[in-house]
Amino acid sequence: MMILCLLFQTRLITIDLTQQKQISPYIYGANNMQWGKMGSGYTLVRQGGNRMTAYNWETNASNAGSDYQHQNDGYLSESSEPGLVPSRYMKAAQTNGAAVLITIPTAGYVSADKNGGGDVNKTPNYLDVRFHKSFAKKPGGKFLYPPDLTDKAVYQDELVAYLEKSKLPKTPVWYSLDNEPDLWANTHERIHPKKLTFAEIIQNNSEFAAAIKAVAPQSLTFGPANYGWQGFRTLQDAPDRNNRDFLDTYLDAMKAAEQTNGKRLLDVLDIHWYPEARGGGVRITEKDANAETASARVQAPRSLWDSSYVETSWISDTLGKKPITLIPRVLGQIESHYPGTKLAITEYNYGGDKSSSGQVAQADALGIFGRYGLFAACNWGIGPDSPAQISGFGAFLNFDGRGSQFGDIGLAVKGETPSENSVYASLSSRNKKRMTLVLINKKNIEQMMVVRLPAAGKLVRAYLQDSKAPVNPMPFKGGLSTENLSYNLPATSVATIEVQF
Repeated sequence: MMILCLLFQTRLITIDLTQQKQISPYIYGANNMQWGKMGSGYTLVRQGGNRMTAYNWETNASNAGSDYQHQNDGYLSESSEPGLVPSRYMKAAQTNGAAVLITIPTAGYVSADKNGGGDVNKTPNYLDVRFHKSFAKKPGGKFLYPPDLTDKAVYQDELVAYLEKSKLPKTPVWYSLDNEPDLWANTHERIHPKKLTFAEIIQNNSEFAAAIKAVAPQSLTFGPANYGWQGFRTLQDAPDRNNRDFLDTYLDAMKAAEQTNGKRLLDVLDIHWYPEARGGGVRITEKDANAETASARVQAPRSLWDSSYVETSWISDTLGKKPITLIPRVLGQIESHYPGTKLAITEYNYGGDKSSSGQVAQADALGIFGRYGLFAACNWGIGPDSPAQISGFGAFLNFDGRGSQFGDIGLAVKGETPSENSVYASLSSRNKKRMTLVLINKKNIEQMMVVRLPAAGKLVRAYLQDSKAPVNPMPFKGGLSTENLSYNLPATSVATIEVQF
């Protein structure tokens, strides 16, 4: 058995090459991608957000909801070319080698105009005048392009049919069942003023998923895109909750829907996760904060898995100050209620766009996603002005600044001290003699590290990621040899090492 040993001060960390697990390629994703400005190598992009809930694909009109005065306008596109918004996004993703997740509106109404002027409720009878009804399935199934603009109805399976015909064969195209429906009564109260119920979202998702599957049977459907903890636990205190756990109930219902329809309708259980952890009285998702907040941010990814870690947040308080262990918790629900369903977190962000703590948290989250079996993940909020978070991605997607990536086969790691360090190890299925390691120092002081390579191992490259200049990782300076590597990993930093056997 070949074992690689890493020594953090006096603690021995072992990486077992005999224990291997496939890492999903789709965990390295982002929302609202700006290609060429955010680094390279992203494997999944999602077109989501509040704007998509009332998006009218026939005209590209949309409603801002509570984000901006509940206004109808041409914010997504002033063009009248049908389907331009998702089609353009899809083609850009596929051209850049990424899978794409398109949000399909399911709330029942989409914008009828781009007139602006503030809140649509200024218009008498606004629901009939300023919106068109939106349906899952077109009667008769005769799809048109361009669609009929005179019938005052919009059909979502007709949109999917158009996208399926126009997509490239390069990468997958998947569909999301709207966005954060648990918040519609707040974000989109003009079209859904009442609180969503368990029964309503189950019926909604079953109907729209069936319509999508009829047109795109080989694609994957993602749902229900809950906004966060109270969403996937209580559906934001739904009126018909009756003390039930929402995800348990939802998974049971989608399993029953498969049996009724003779095919799986839900492929991927989709939730959003914006950490509520706080440090120094400030939530860690803030872009810039004090040292206590930065320290809490570095530790926060542990709530994704660590049964010994209790964060400071209202979520842990509701659990009786017990660990959240988000990914094992939800995977356990899937296994109990609808086995075979994949898990995605299609919105998350740990803050610290320009802070080394943001780099560490982002890199740690990506390592955790791979280790604990997440199928897909997309950061929401990362952009050209987020160098630290981009650098966190770069440790896995572009660790040398020339496109080299972490492997797709994860290796077992033992002996870490989760509060102080994380180590992620991988092999490449294309070259199983190539091992890549991502080392994370969570402490605010240097950690002396000693890497003892297997007898046949040879250090190829070692890069310290630069949180201030994400496309310019800094090569290590220090003692390198064919058998041992020793150096001080700087405070709150991320490094990537490549070894060849």
